[in-house]
Amino acid sequence: MEVTRLRAAVDTPMADVDEKKAEEGLELADTSPREPIVAARGELVSAGSEGDTLGTEKYVFISFFTAAIGVAFLVGKTLTAVWNRLAEEAWAARQVPILLRFPEDERPMFTMALGGVIGVISLFVFLRNDRLRRWADEVATELSKVTWPKREIVTNGTIVVVAAGVFATVYIGLLDRLWAFVTMLVYGA
Repeated sequence: MEVTRLRAAVDTPMADVDEKKAEEGLELADTSPREPIVAARGELVSAGSEGDTLGTEKYVFISFFTAAIGVAFLVGKTLTAVWNRLAEEAWAARQVPILLRFPEDERPMFTMALGGVIGVISLFVFLRNDRLRRWADEVATELSKVTWPKREIVTNGTIVVVAAGVFATVYIGLLDRLWAFVTMLVYGA
């Protein structure tokens, strides 16, 4: 019975919903395809996802993980550059002799490991920051509402752009050769 009511609520146009709400005493929310629907057993099921338990949250986790990898890479490379620069300075080598203990080609191993540790720490900082997390959730939710073009449309558009670019290049190249030839005739060799 509950499944029948739910299906009727989803399939009913919005104009008829207000009348049926009053008749049946139901509180129906606007059930657009992206909003969650409560199934017959009381589970929260997203209409736009088939078995997708994380929904847009997985994109937030992926973006934070990617940002942490970027932080780790940048910190590792920056530390390598600073270490190499300080090892070239005589005053720094005298103050910190360990700078010269490792050859230049072994230094990235240590600095990238330290960068990895800093990247993991930054991942947890990103995940625990409520403002950043809320903002990322809102961005992922808005991006899930975007209607992305189909592959065929993108392919056709790319072909048109490449063909127009090739045509314009050939046309301008021919005009350049023509004007070079005319200029050579007018002004001589």
